[in-house]
Amino acid sequence: MECAQPQPGEGSSVLLIVDDYPENLISMRALLQRQDWQVMTAASGFEALSLLLEHEIDLVLLDVQMPGMDGFEVARLMRGSQRTRLTPIIFLTANEQSQDAVIKGYASGAVDYLFKPFDPQILKPKVQALLEHQRNRRALQRLSHDLEVARAFNASVLDNAAEGILVLGEDGLIRFANPAISRLLNAPVKELEGQEFLDYLQKPHIPLWADSDFYASYKRGETLRLHDALLRTAPGQQVPVALSCAPLSSEQHAMVVTVLDMSVVRHLHQQLEFQAVTDPLTGLLNRRGFYQTVENLLLRGERTDSSWVLMYLDLDGFKRVNDSLGHDAGDRVLRWVSEQLKACLRPFDILARMGGDEFTALLDLEFPEQAAKIAEKLIERVSICQQIEGLDIALGASIGIATYPDCGNNLDGLMRASDIAMYEAKRAGRQQYRFYDHEMNGRARSRLMLEESVRTAIENRDFNLVYQPQVAIADGRIRGFEALLRWQHPSVGDVPPGLFLPLLEEATLISRLGSWIYHRSAGQRKAWEGQFGEELVLGVSLSNTQFGLPNLVTELRQVLERHGLRPQQMEVEVTEEALTINPDDTRKQLRLLRNLGVRVALDDFGSGSCSLAHLRDLELDTLKIDRHLIARLPGSARDASLVRSVIDLSKEYGLLVIAEGVETVEQYQWLQAHGCEYVQGFLVARPLMAEDAVRFAEPFDWGALSA
Repeated sequence: MECAQPQPGEGSSVLLIVDDYPENLISMRALLQRQDWQVMTAASGFEALSLLLEHEIDLVLLDVQMPGMDGFEVARLMRGSQRTRLTPIIFLTANEQSQDAVIKGYASGAVDYLFKPFDPQILKPKVQALLEHQRNRRALQRLSHDLEVARAFNASVLDNAAEGILVLGEDGLIRFANPAISRLLNAPVKELEGQEFLDYLQKPHIPLWADSDFYASYKRGETLRLHDALLRTAPGQQVPVALSCAPLSSEQHAMVVTVLDMSVVRHLHQQLEFQAVTDPLTGLLNRRGFYQTVENLLLRGERTDSSWVLMYLDLDGFKRVNDSLGHDAGDRVLRWVSEQLKACLRPFDILARMGGDEFTALLDLEFPEQAAKIAEKLIERVSICQQIEGLDIALGASIGIATYPDCGNNLDGLMRASDIAMYEAKRAGRQQYRFYDHEMNGRARSRLMLEESVRTAIENRDFNLVYQPQVAIADGRIRGFEALLRWQHPSVGDVPPGLFLPLLEEATLISRLGSWIYHRSAGQRKAWEGQFGEELVLGVSLSNTQFGLPNLVTELRQVLERHGLRPQQMEVEVTEEALTINPDDTRKQLRLLRNLGVRVALDDFGSGSCSLAHLRDLELDTLKIDRHLIARLPGSARDASLVRSVIDLSKEYGLLVIAEGVETVEQYQWLQAHGCEYVQGFLVARPLMAEDAVRFAEPFDWGALSA
């Protein structure tokens, strides 16, 4: 008997009754038909399997004994299908089943056995309970599916998000990291998870998580945003980022941190900043960039031991190039000029093109007058004749110079002063420089002339050495000589050492003269071997530059070997200023000198910021008390107390003491009374020529002075 199968309504439970007796199917349908239950029937196992494939069946009431395919086989096939393996089955039977049959039925997937005829009061509650269970199972299955879909969607969002995403516990440890942050930090996700977030945060520097703004904002339930942070990648590089940290729900005890890579934005910002302050033609600073840089520098006012000097340069003859050859040629000339200026100046000087053919440079100089030399060098460099498009182009430059703060206490004032000075240079005939201060103009020219004379004197060997004796107070015995540099100018005559020695130092010419001094003095010491004993010591003063040269000891060793001198026959004299420039290098240099075997004297002790710690800590042999301390003896009680203490302390440290600048008998007598060993000064002798020094082969007669 065939009948149309009812179509299940939405939200209805579907029952399938399988029995080979049509009357059983009709009665069961009538018994179980309900508004929320849809009943389907099948007269055979084959028909039942077909319906199970077509419809979502919630419960099967299955007759055990059927022709062709019994209920056990249908149940076995249902359990073998993914679609129906969880569909509950109630076996129906008219005969008492053996225990083996019942076990077989349960093994086939049955959840219950019912015997015909059925008691409706038993059947309906069982069916209702099983359908309710099946509805719950299907609802849970749908929920699980929806959750899995949502999870997959969220995971896809996190995995494909361009921004880095971290989940931090309230303890600051990383709980979750997405692929974007893994790529940004160049670290696997597994390596990031469980790590301290602060280990990757470079800026702002946060020592403790509990004290951080991140944790404070989390506790307040607020979102924290940082637009200028730096993260450290696993290889140790820095990445500029923007961070947004928001708390999750309270039960999560965590926060989510969104990380936006700002490298491209930062690079673009830097490019825009660079373009805003850079002249596109020459690559130098433009007017805006120059003003920003210099104003910040002057506002900081960090340097007090040097002078800021502003140079304003205007090209002479540039308009002629533009008018005759065109602007392209003019641009090439400006680029060439900028290269010449960069080649003349130091890397840390601030150079700019202010517009047109005008350039400025801010220089940090020890003396403002040094700008004159630089200006002459610039004018000479720019004035070189060059070829452009087959034509010989001759340029010139006029330069105005202003010093800070004498000519202006801000950049605008300096610019006005240097501009006025530049036009003075143009009015004077172009290709010249002028200082805004006329007095400084004269000093600069004098200094340049003197420096040039020093260079010429070195080349012409116009320098000479004189020797001042150092004699013992006790018996007048000669201890040694100090070699002193002198300059006999062809037209001026004797030039005071206080004038030319600083020039030699400033112009770094002393190193060129140093080798000559070493060899000349060592050669003289060797020549005196017949007149003086083996113990005679020759002292050679070292400038700050000479003492700092890395090859000093090597050069001295070569000098000693060439002239056949023993190291202890030479004494190098260094000032306290030289010793304090770089304490670590000083100790190393002194140790090398000690290993070589030459004596080391601390010269002019008391002339500067003297420190008794130098006597204690440095490897010295001799202490020379500065003439300014000796000059006030014995009248100055303070100076007398100081000199007496220095003498006593030097003896404690095993240092030989020489008093410099001794000029009166009273000074000699005071030094004798207080244990000073040696003196050097006009009282004994002025600096002598080498041939005159031999008279000190005999002891100096102190008695003749007293008489």
